[in-house]
Amino acid sequence: MKNRNPSTSPFTLTLPATSANLGPAFDAAALAFSAFLTVRARASSDFSILASGRDAEICRRIEDHLILTTYRDVLLGQGKAITPLALRVQNDIPIGKGCGSSAAARLAGVALAVHFGRLRWGDSRIIGEAALREHHPDNAAACWMGGLAVARMSDDGNAQVAFLKPRGKWPLLLAIPPESLPTEQARSVLPNHYSRADVVINLQNSLLLLGAFIQGRHELLSSALQDRIHQPYRAALCPLLPTLQELAGTPEILGVALSGAGPSVLMFLDPKANLARTKTRVRNHLRARALQAELLSAEITLRGASRRSH
Repeated sequence: MKNRNPSTSPFTLTLPATSANLGPAFDAAALAFSAFLTVRARASSDFSILASGRDAEICRRIEDHLILTTYRDVLLGQGKAITPLALRVQNDIPIGKGCGSSAAARLAGVALAVHFGRLRWGDSRIIGEAALREHHPDNAAACWMGGLAVARMSDDGNAQVAFLKPRGKWPLLLAIPPESLPTEQARSVLPNHYSRADVVINLQNSLLLLGAFIQGRHELLSSALQDRIHQPYRAALCPLLPTLQELAGTPEILGVALSGAGPSVLMFLDPKANLARTKTRVRNHLRARALQAELLSAEITLRGASRRSH
């Protein structure tokens, strides 16, 4: 059987949602969880998009489409011809809610450019290209590699990534508000300088958090997720956060953190928690404070985009 030309053969990519920052691990760590963006692409005479799932109306807009804009930019930057694509998009990732939707779209665009442009790029270059456009590598690394990823950018523009497989089970519950929050707005409220005490506490908690995942130490989550770098400043923009932090360390809810830059909130549940009962408890807690949110149950997924593309 003859191999098809990789620049014209159809291509399918499945990318997981991600939660970055993870409390104290600001701009350094993220985890992939079980909500996915699936992109099927084939060469065509013109660009087109068929979209289904969450925010389908946004996903099908050709103008300023993040996947296609990134795809074109990468190919132009490499001096490659731009092959028009027909895309079929199935999206389950909330857009603009701190669940890594833009990182997934950026990575999809980079991966499509690598495939249809016949670029010989490895994982670190692909993550790096997405991260340069996202301005931080944690979401891109977790989305591409799966599991828990710690990442930084090197001077050559590539990403340096450590992939970790959390020990044991880590069920998640995301509280997703109706409104979105632009990352630029969430970053605008952060101070330019921090005290030494705040930085030291965050370093300690970040390392404790990694230890909790590696050793399966669920009891450490409540304290290890405490943060002084970004969450206190973003709380006014993300009212779900201070309200749900009141439940951290209580029965069935191990810890609470902002998901990415917000406004969604990520809750780590006890593996023995009764999900239906926990959802009811969280929903009643929010309702008592005149807040509402979609509650999405998920789990950390080890299947990043790099392990599911073909």
